Formats: sequence, structure tokens, C-alpha cells
Amino acid sequence: MFTLSLAQARRLALRAQGFGRALPDMVGHRQVLAQIAKLGVLQIDSVNALVRSHYLPLFSRLGAYDRTLLEQAAWSQGHRRSLFEYWGHEASLLPLSFYPLLRWRMQQARNGEGIYKQLAHFGREQQPLIRRVLQAVREQGALGAGSLGQKAVGSSAWWGWSAEKHALEWLFAAGEVTVAGRRGFERIYDLPERVLPAAVLNVPELESAEARRRLLLHAAEALGVATEKDLRDYYRLEARDSRARLAELLEAGELQPVRVQDWAQPAYCRGAPTIARRVEASALLSPFDSLIWERARTERLFDFRYRLEIYTPQHKRVYGYYVLPFLHRERLAARLDLRAERGQGCLAVHAVHVEAPGLDELGLAALALNLRTLAGWLGLERVALNCTNGNAARLRRYLD
Repeated sequence: MFTLSLAQARRLALRAQGFGRALPDMVGHRQVLAQIAKLGVLQIDSVNALVRSHYLPLFSRLGAYDRTLLEQAAWSQGHRRSLFEYWGHEASLLPLSFYPLLRWRMQQARNGEGIYKQLAHFGREQQPLIRRVLQAVREQGALGAGSLGQKAVGSSAWWGWSAEKHALEWLFAAGEVTVAGRRGFERIYDLPERVLPAAVLNVPELESAEARRRLLLHAAEALGVATEKDLRDYYRLEARDSRARLAELLEAGELQPVRVQDWAQPAYCRGAPTIARRVEASALLSPFDSLIWERARTERLFDFRYRLEIYTPQHKRVYGYYVLPFLHRERLAARLDLRAERGQGCLAVHAVHVEAPGLDELGLAALALNLRTLAGWLGLERVALNCTNGNAARLRRYLD
């Protein structure tokens, strides 16, 4: 069994996640799709304090790319579409090749399993409405919930959703409709056969055990080295089933057990690990970036305790409302509370917190470059440093 130092585990994880390579001179469809294939999933989130979360992981790895490349891959009609929306790691964009690997989850949803309890209850109680909504999609084509009216479910309506929105979300979870596009951030739904390539829809049905084994292998490739919990969290797989599938993969030799310094649980990787001597990378990370979304793993790998404080009352926040970690070389070296203040044309830096043992001058210069690049990518004219602590004062020299 291999034994890895913590530094080696970090390098494996960073390289597996696409860090440590020179930024491409030009980013086109090929580079975008290759990076998404490497990650296997982009989490979607509605918070728009900076930019929608699914855009940021590519920026962190590729630099200032054209966001329409991702939009075309996710929501265009025709040959440009190479992604689909579904529940991967929460609401996600995934490569089309993953569609057959998630049919078992769609079947679970049809059975009232594996989805939010209220949505499952709605599916059991409201099948006549669900069938009417599905018929409306068949007849009218792609539509949003607003096109079907706003009949309230009742005082317990989930997030204020209408009954029709509940029906569409149940159909989406069950795979009977998919996301054809978005209007603003509103999902537009249509039948899968009118959105996705026939070659994807016609792939023979996989046994659920085989599909879950493949998802665990994808997770292992994307994470580099990971515990059983890390692996199943990547695609939100159930604990008992994942342990059984992991045992099968180990027996088949498709995963290898490894020990990682200071990790209480055993870890796993694909084949004999090839470890880089160092990983040179500087990047601001989305709170929903797959490198850091499993917070316990982030703490184990980087000694970095990270919690998103959006829903924490302002007076109880420690670091800020929308805080992005800053990856520098092989450390999560700082965290910044950022906001795109579009009316003022600026990227506002409301707080700068540097982790021990600090950032040297090269690190500060790299952070400033990342902030300026982020501002330009978002179409903002300047970086506004609204923080007065000592680290901000040092950073200001590189921004002025």
C-alpha cells in the first residue's frame, strides 16, 4: 500500500482538479470542454454576488475565457450542446456522457426516493397535475413555470413555488423533462428527445450498480486521492451502496488503497499515483468549486476551515458575505470577501484575510493580478479595496 505525505496528497488533488498547468494562450470550445470533462461536474448556484458559480471554476483554471462558450455548451441548440443539467453534486452541469450514468437517479425520483421529501410527497399526491403539465410541454414546446400560471400550492409552498413549478421540478428529477435553456436564471423545460442527442438517449440502460461504480471512478480521477466519503460526496451517492461498490472496485483492481499522513480514514486513488514535484497555481476559487466543496476534505488537505456565511446574520459573520479562497502554489493562502458592484463599475474587495504563515511579496502580486483579471473578465473597470487592515495595505501597493 502506498503512503503519501500530506504535501503529496495536495499535489495529487490539485493536478487532478486541473491546477498547475500554464494558462492557455487562447481558450476555445476544446479547452472548455476538456476542463469540464476533467472535473466531471460544475455546480450551479443562484447567488450572483460576483457571478453565477458555474462560471468561476473555468476562470480559476483557464483564465479570462468567453463565458458564452460555457453557455453554448450547456444550453445551445444543435451540435454545440455538450452538457446537460441534472442533480450531480447538487444542481449541476455535466458532460452528456454522464446522462446514462444518472438514469438510476431519475428512476429513484420516479419512485419517490433520493429527492427532497416535499417534492417526493408532491409527486405522490399530484400525479394528475404532473401529467397535465407534461402534456403542456409536449404540446407547447420549451416553457418555464411562469408560462403555466401561478397557482399556489398552499401556505407551505416550497420557496414560494407554484404548483406548476413543483410539477416541472418533479418531472425534471424523474428525467421526463430536461432543461432546454435558461431565461435569466429561470429554467426552461422541454422533452429530453427535443433537447439531447439521440445517441445519448439511446445508450442501453446500465445496471445501477455499474453506473455507480463508474461515478465513483470518475470521482477518484477528479479528486486524485480521496476517502470513501470524499468519493461518494462528489456525485452525492448513498453511503451503504457506495461502500459495496467501492469494495467491488478494489477487488477488481480499479482503485488502489493508500495511506495519507494524518488522515484517520483510508484513502483511494486510480492506479499508482504519479506525483508532481510541485504545483504552481494562483487562483481565486468559487465557494462551490469542486476542489473545496467538501469542507471536511478541504480542512484535511489544506488545514483551512471554510464555511459560506451568506445565511449567517451579518453581526455573526467572521470573514464576510461572499468569500472566495485564494489558492497560491499549494496553499489556500487567503480569503477575500468580494462583490461585483456593477453600478459603480468596480470589483469591491470588502475584506482581505491572510492565512498563516502569510503571503510574501510574490503572493501579493499574484493575488493582485487575479483581482485585476477577475474585474476585467466581469467587465468591471477597476478593483476597489474597501478594507484597511495591514494585509490590505500591503495588497494596495500592487493594485495602485
